[in-house]
Amino acid sequence: MGSQPPATTSIRCLWMRGGTSKGGYFLAGDLPADTAARDAFLLRAMGSPDPLQIDGMGGANPLTSKIAVVKRSARPGVDVDYLFLQVFVDRPVVTDQQNCGNILAGVGPFAIERGLVAARDGETGVRIFMENTGQVATATIRTPGGVVSYAGEARIDGVPGTAAPIPIAFEDIAGSSCGALLPTGNAVDTIEGVDCTLIDNGMPCVVMRASDLGVSGDETPKELEANATLRSKLEAIRLKAGPLMNLGEVKDKSVPKMTMVSRARNGGAISTRTFIPHKCHDAIGVFGAVSVATACLLPTGPAAELATVPDGAEKTLSIEHPTGEMSIVATMEGHRMAKVAVLRTARKLFDGMVFG
Repeated sequence: MGSQPPATTSIRCLWMRGGTSKGGYFLAGDLPADTAARDAFLLRAMGSPDPLQIDGMGGANPLTSKIAVVKRSARPGVDVDYLFLQVFVDRPVVTDQQNCGNILAGVGPFAIERGLVAARDGETGVRIFMENTGQVATATIRTPGGVVSYAGEARIDGVPGTAAPIPIAFEDIAGSSCGALLPTGNAVDTIEGVDCTLIDNGMPCVVMRASDLGVSGDETPKELEANATLRSKLEAIRLKAGPLMNLGEVKDKSVPKMTMVSRARNGGAISTRTFIPHKCHDAIGVFGAVSVATACLLPTGPAAELATVPDGAEKTLSIEHPTGEMSIVATMEGHRMAKVAVLRTARKLFDGMVFG
């Protein structure tokens, strides 16, 4: 008689598109308390490790293999705590070493759907503590009649159609993972012969001129991924940048993100191509865009020297990416970015039981 398969576990989950990402949203109390057991369940639920994630819910892309874990917060002035988990596609790895501002866009609606936050008639603000980085964001959700509305007129590049706008304002996110906006204290560090800005304003990023890496910066993600010389060079820089950014050994981590910049082509502030870290992003992550926008505002560096920056204390910087742009609104106090906000959307896809 053959051995029996492991018992199947099912846990309630709301699957949602948040910004330009997609993943599962769980109540913290519904997942196993033991981290190893939780991660094992999530790997099975997503179908990892497998390039196609054919035996799970993952979409064979880092952008569609994401998890939000949410609970009611005990912190003063905060509604919910949010832990982001990146489930690797082709490796048995679940990591909390980064944040995700796209999945964040779905946390407010999820919190209201699950009764963690009482909805108001019209709009409901949800204050969210981001456990990965220790910062707070406020998302404003449309709730006509006290019910979340996902339909609306807001459009974001990388997502077809329109949806209800979800403006998100961030507070004090500089150095969220690295301990400082510029963890080396420098606007420019030279690694492997390439000038880099090592920066963390919500997401650890290495910002480099595309031209210094032998590309123009307008290639498609597939073209860049097919460039083995480029990928090898980027990884060599990333492995050296990790310790310099206080991230330690990053071989098995999803940070820092590697962003190549060039002059904007469509009237924006700057053009980007980002590896996250080994696959080229079809767009750009929210916090990655914030970090790049901040690099544009430095006195010097690859981004600062290529960017077109508007005047005024409130600056809207359009960060161009392969499928469009993301606008970052930065409020300046002197040379310091005091506040930053982005516009995202989300859509509920299904609510039910996921099996692991």
